[in-house]
Amino acid sequence: MAFKELAVKRYSVRKFKTDPVEKEKLDLVLEAIRSAPTAANQQPQRVLVVTSEEGLRKMDAVTPCRFGAPAVLLMCFDKSKAWVRPTDKADSGLVDASIAATQAMLQAADIGLGTTWVMFFDTAKAREEFNLGANLVPVAVLPLGYPADDALPAAFHTQRQPLENIAAFEHF
Repeated sequence: MAFKELAVKRYSVRKFKTDPVEKEKLDLVLEAIRSAPTAANQQPQRVLVVTSEEGLRKMDAVTPCRFGAPAVLLMCFDKSKAWVRPTDKADSGLVDASIAATQAMLQAADIGLGTTWVMFFDTAKAREEFNLGANLVPVAVLPLGYPADDALPAAFHTQRQPLENIAAFEHF
């Protein structure tokens, strides 16, 4: 699928089939995460792949937004590995993990899987349930699976700001 078509067609899936995600497809999504560009190629992105019944129960305690997905990716970054900008000491971890999550979502859509970016989750509970440790920072929860037959994009999915509202050109 052409990138423009993929970018427009992909939507946040909020209703999934219970069919498991095949290892081959999961591996493609994980490779998209691994190959994501990161600041100074530090690669601080980390992902916890949750597919077991116990893990999914734990995820349900972390967020009400699993939407019945048979797999969940808990996107994190290792703050000890993130590049730090020298001018203001901002680290790149959040951005790096976000780029990796975006690549995962686009790869998933390209192979017939659905995802949604969930930021509505309890980070403290995620740390506790999944033993994340001090250096891993949870960024997003990505439910992953096959969209249910009656899954549809949200009504506002295609509403976009005019380009002039989001892009400005310098004039010298």
